[in-house]
Amino acid sequence: MNKKILKYTFIFSLMAVAVALGAGEAAGGAAAAKPEDTKLWEMVKQGGWSMWPLGLFSVGMFYFIVQNFIGLREKTLLRPDLMPEFIQLMKGKQVLEAHSLCKEDETLFTYVFAAGLERCPSHGTINFMKVREAIDEATTEQITQYMKPIDYLSIIGATAPMLGLLGTVSGMIKAFKTLATTNKADALAGNIGEALITTATGLIIAIPAMLFYYFFRNNFVKSSATLGRNIGALLDILETGELPLGFEVDGASEEDFDDAAE
Repeated sequence: MNKKILKYTFIFSLMAVAVALGAGEAAGGAAAAKPEDTKLWEMVKQGGWSMWPLGLFSVGMFYFIVQNFIGLREKTLLRPDLMPEFIQLMKGKQVLEAHSLCKEDETLFTYVFAAGLERCPSHGTINFMKVREAIDEATTEQITQYMKPIDYLSIIGATAPMLGLLGTVSGMIKAFKTLATTNKADALAGNIGEALITTATGLIIAIPAMLFYYFFRNNFVKSSATLGRNIGALLDILETGELPLGFEVDGASEEDFDDAAE
């Protein structure tokens, strides 16, 4: 993953957490104005021990959402702005120049394409079977790497409700224990409150986590399919010297690239 992307992801995550904390303080201030309302911090304390790991899950959810928004943009993954230049290099059999261009800024597309170009000999006939094998290997490696932050959202979405449910069970056990040993209504209400708060918190974290998981996953699957199509077209150009029939890049057709070459 690009270090610049990770840096901006960390910054935006801190900003998101700061905004959430500010909102919580504002909610707490509003609650102070109305004695009948419960402050946010009091609700967190009432939720018991499970609120702490749930809080870490919420921070992690913010982090991975921001990271995926920054790192999984199609223009970042596939670099469509470089496609016209790569097409001209492939038409001219300029493999070394294309490889150097890939190494200037490594993304999903340039990394995978560079892996295939590395199997092209500087002299002699190109074994396109070996080139495609190298591209398949690099594609699998990169897709696995890029899917990790997406899968983490799925893990958070699946684990947060269970952790909230565990807090609910813990609160209900305390409630029954309190009911058996004392008749204090305040203590009993606090235990029941713990049970309800943890369940609600787990669901509040899980719902957006799962929604963003499917959103990012579907978009990345689409980008991966476009990646294979673009690299396959470039290999066809390298082999035949012609742009595949019907292949377009950002609305530019074969005639446009022929005109540019002239």
